[in-house]
Amino acid sequence: MARLFGTDGIRGLANGDLTPELALTVSAAAARVLVAHDSSHRPVAVVGRDPRASGEMLQAAVCAGLTSAGADVMQVGVLPTPAIAHLVAELNADLGVMISASHNPMPDNGIKLFAAGGHKLPDAIEDEIEALVGRPGTRPTGTGVGRIYEISDALDRYIAHLLKATPHRLDGLRVVVDCANGAAWAAAPQAYREAGAEVIAIHALPDGENINDGCGSTHLDAVRAAVLAERADLGIAHDGDADRCLAVDAAGELIDGDQIMAVLALAMREAGDLADDTLVATVMSNLGLHLAMREHGVELRTTAVGDRYVLEELRGGGFSLGGEQSGHVVLPGHATTGDGLLTGLRLMARMTDTGRTLADLAGVMRRLPQVLVNVKVADKAAVAASVSVSEAVAAVESELGETGRVLLRPSGTEQLIRVMVEAPTHDTAEAAANRLAGVVSSAG
Repeated sequence: MARLFGTDGIRGLANGDLTPELALTVSAAAARVLVAHDSSHRPVAVVGRDPRASGEMLQAAVCAGLTSAGADVMQVGVLPTPAIAHLVAELNADLGVMISASHNPMPDNGIKLFAAGGHKLPDAIEDEIEALVGRPGTRPTGTGVGRIYEISDALDRYIAHLLKATPHRLDGLRVVVDCANGAAWAAAPQAYREAGAEVIAIHALPDGENINDGCGSTHLDAVRAAVLAERADLGIAHDGDADRCLAVDAAGELIDGDQIMAVLALAMREAGDLADDTLVATVMSNLGLHLAMREHGVELRTTAVGDRYVLEELRGGGFSLGGEQSGHVVLPGHATTGDGLLTGLRLMARMTDTGRTLADLAGVMRRLPQVLVNVKVADKAAVAASVSVSEAVAAVESELGETGRVLLRPSGTEQLIRVMVEAPTHDTAEAAANRLAGVVSSAG
């Protein structure tokens, strides 16, 4: 049977795979695990969601599950995922629940759990919760039943935290922010305005159905067009739950997560805030980031794909900056998870501090052409053991030298091998990727 929790909580088609019954039983199980670990007090959970319509139904089920198991609930309404993580810590809660499917289409939804302190729930605790799902347990009655409270100042608390973590005012900057009709719709424009920027907000009118619909960090055409039309200094695009941040410069050119990390890493190194002069990224980060960091004396540590692995490396090594090419950027000194709004504020603060354009700052890194080919195979293990594949990879790596990179990665859920090649030109990368794909296909 497949594990209930994936790399980013539970996710599925709302009212299909992810039913209110499942949301209730998972939440009740989470509360029971908390009580089992510490019965000295009644557990307290912070519960928030993004604006998609199914979130109303799932929030009701989550709150019912928590309170039925004796936990009190603090409802904070529609807020970004990193706001929930922050409020768990600030309010000294035992658990955080975010109901969101992030950048997924509107019919999907998800449940993401945070432990005390706002950290992602450890695998071992997720396993304990999963083991209790659907199993009967003793239910409290009378005064033992949990209560539900509304936290009316949750947004203000989160924005105050963001402003405190922003090193410079943003006065003089004109920014377009694409809120993806998602959880950032109120928080992002307010935070950026209070920090001093002139803000043009787009896709900031969620109706429960339009989240991520042709907008946000997965659809950048709208923010590009708005930046050019408004003659803005930059554009910021968030995803549905606002834990991601991508940007475009004044000319509408993409500034991806790798480039954002490069800008922030050098700013932090200059300020003496980059622990051990080290940046943490995944194996999918562009070779251009590796080359730029090497040139500026910053060590780049790589992890498996997924922000949870970046977080583990950051916490284990005591590092102060990490993230993914997709725009998940983590600043452990200020947040326990990726925070798109914090990332946007820090990026803009670097612009106002230096007086340089975003294009100029991002120019520290040259993004090499990257080609990704997905190859269907019958047996991923056979490909991994194939001598012909190993020899083909070695040959391409020898041809590219330090000017390129090869990465073969098996899919975690399908019989697929992902072949990624970076090279000085797109044609070179494409030719090498297709050549390797042919060898992989024959071996698998």
